Amino acid sequence: KMDEMVEQFCEIRAKKGMTQEKAREILKDPNYFGTMLIKMGEYDSLLGGVMHSVIDTIKPALEIIGTKEGNNLVSSCIGLVRPRATGDSEVIVLGDCALNIKPTEDELVEIAHETANCARYFGIDPKIAFLSYSTLGSGKGEDVDKMRNAAHKAREKYPDLPIEGELQFDAAVSPRVARTKCPDSSVAGHANTFIFPDINAGNIGYKIAQRLGNFEAYGPILLGLNAPINDLSRGCNASEVYSMAIITAALA
Repeated sequence: KMDEMVEQFCEIRAKKGMTQEKAREILKDPNYFGTMLIKMGEYDSLLGGVMHSVIDTIKPALEIIGTKEGNNLVSSCIGLVRPRATGDSEVIVLGDCALNIKPTEDELVEIAHETANCARYFGIDPKIAFLSYSTLGSGKGEDVDKMRNAAHKAREKYPDLPIEGELQFDAAVSPRVARTKCPDSSVAGHANTFIFPDINAGNIGYKIAQRLGNFEAYGPILLGLNAPINDLSRGCNASEVYSMAIITAALA
């Protein structure tokens, strides 16, 4: 199998001048080796990251697997879950909290679509809020314009998805606040899928929810690739490895 793997890898990276000798050396890396097993159809998905950075996981995925047709970037989302007093669970999904530092309007549209698709795997009927420090024009600034324009583009491109923006977080989740700030919106007050303007807001936001809101965080779940490939935090515990393995398998 190794000879076959080397040959295929050389074909994939032919434009980069890949040689068999160099390919054998690269394929000693478990991330490249595992990703090639997916490419060859031996396995369906990959979960890594305990001993490697997220870049170590994404780089071979991009080189070997590539992004889905129609996708221009790899993004990520976080699933947050906590029990309700009624016995069921409250589940929300946040994107992008880990990869894209300052996504453009068009990138936010793609992030929203992929995050909504992932939300369905968590059993969520996605209601998407593009988050800001402004609610439907209450604030001004380039960052507000970006989220408003991204929400508008997303509604036009995906008319079947319930999308609102720009929204402040309280207007997105509180029916009482939504009745005051945006009474005509069907998403405001009921959002469960949240799109952040940049990685600063996303990363800080999900960690506040995790540490102070008693949510269990699952992810980052990588989105936009041609196969389910996910990354673990190097500080993860056994329970997180187990949970992410289940999620990765479900995405296959």
